[in-house]
Amino acid sequence: MQVTVSARHGHLDEATQSSLQEKAETLLRYFDRLTSIALTVDLHRDHSHKLKVEILAKAEHKHEFVAEEEAEDVVAAFNLASDKIKQQIKHYKERLQDHRRDPSHNDLGRQK
Repeated sequence: MQVTVSARHGHLDEATQSSLQEKAETLLRYFDRLTSIALTVDLHRDHSHKLKVEILAKAEHKHEFVAEEEAEDVVAAFNLASDKIKQQIKHYKERLQDHRRDPSHNDLGRQK
């Protein structure tokens, strides 16, 4: 799996980049079919004085999970965005499991 960390409107130091990369790799615990994770940090602070972090996680079968969050520092914004990604992954996995279930089992209670 490929993890890329990039910055807009500035530069992230090596320690921050490697820390974010390690945190992004933990998303594999929630869904092992991820093929790539692109993490973009926008260092431009507008009127809200917050940084923006966007995570784009691509999975097999052309499925993508996207989350974007703002916070005062990079790590806090990443944590908020990764929580959103984890929720999307959880929802996606539930849909996959529901799709694989045998529909005849759901009709047992309706038979008269």
